[in-house]
Amino acid sequence: MAGMFWGGRMQLSAWASLRCGLAVALLVVGLSAPALARRDLAQDGQIYVNPDSFTAQSATLLEDQAKVDALNLAKVPSATWFTDGTPVDVEQKVRGLVKRAAAAGAVPVLVAYNIPWRDCALYSAGGAASGDAYLAWIKGFAAGIGDDRAIIVLEPDSLGVIPWHRTMRGELENCRPKDVDLATISEARFAQLRAAVEILSVRRNAKIYLDGTTSSWLVPGEAVSRLVRANVAKADGFFLNVSNFESDMRVTKYARWLSDCLALVMKGGYLAENCPSQYSPATFSNDSTWRQTDEAYDRLFQGLGLRRDPWGQKHAIIDTSRNGIGSWQPPRGKYADAEIWCNPPARGLGQRPTLDAKNRYIDAFLWIKTPGASDGLCFRGTSGPTDPERGANLPAAGQWFSAQARELIQFAKPAFPSD
Repeated sequence: MAGMFWGGRMQLSAWASLRCGLAVALLVVGLSAPALARRDLAQDGQIYVNPDSFTAQSATLLEDQAKVDALNLAKVPSATWFTDGTPVDVEQKVRGLVKRAAAAGAVPVLVAYNIPWRDCALYSAGGAASGDAYLAWIKGFAAGIGDDRAIIVLEPDSLGVIPWHRTMRGELENCRPKDVDLATISEARFAQLRAAVEILSVRRNAKIYLDGTTSSWLVPGEAVSRLVRANVAKADGFFLNVSNFESDMRVTKYARWLSDCLALVMKGGYLAENCPSQYSPATFSNDSTWRQTDEAYDRLFQGLGLRRDPWGQKHAIIDTSRNGIGSWQPPRGKYADAEIWCNPPARGLGQRPTLDAKNRYIDAFLWIKTPGASDGLCFRGTSGPTDPERGANLPAAGQWFSAQARELIQFAKPAFPSD
């Protein structure tokens, strides 16, 4: 299912028709917690460029144009992923990074990616062995941050890919690992995230974001129901498009819809199942219709006698590392499963990372996924080992993929230095 260590994510077409429902009474987990005092990320200035990043390390092993590409990409601030180790290990590594960032007068972007049943045991399989082990690891992660500034991307895929989870509509999703307690494993994911947010929220200069998936994945109501259960009330907001390719137009609209749907549910007692979406009244495949969903939210606020509070509502951070020209449209009918999330061809770098997104619902555009790191072995419904679209065997998830790095630079929007 595709969370990938630095990798892509499956856009599950089977979920596209979700029109999910649940009474607000079932969505009150954590709502009594006080909202965090918001600190404008733009005040933090610069995003930290880690000189020991995965990209910089990869450059030392490359030659010729591939090396030039990696060195150029390494100059752009991107997130640092923490994926394993003991609590002591992660505390030391996080502390080292945030202290170097503080000395440089910059804020680091940290990805915590170690939750049990990460990526549903697929390409990026791994994660802590148990809930207790995970929370001990998170305590080490938090201790490493201390009182320094940090942006925390808490567990990509964790709310999009949940083991043995049923949607608000009662449909069983596709992540179904074996040899687990079916009665508890889904709720355990929410309990782990709630506890992680509690632990991390003590770090007064850290900003915490939970998984909001992306505009081609869950409908806002479904995403909101999960965010609430995961304790978004004590987080700063949600992250979108991590390891994905959806265009700025789509993701920025989706960001506002999630923020609005959260506000309607948490403040107005509205049913999440009724939140307008990218599928209704909009037509997903026709971008020109997306304004219809904008207008539907306008009418809801007016009809419920509520006023938007863009400053006080939950905000998004958006991954623009590979979305410069949007998502890939595979040839119709060519593949049994096109895996459009997996190393799609001819994609481009998107907006450069910034803490000044100039959007009331978006705190930052960031490079969270590492551009140039492979999404995995893309078989597109075949038996492999060759990717039939690229005609080659691809690097495993998380390994450097020079051909993709070259494409991302070649097709970048805005343009990116190529030499």
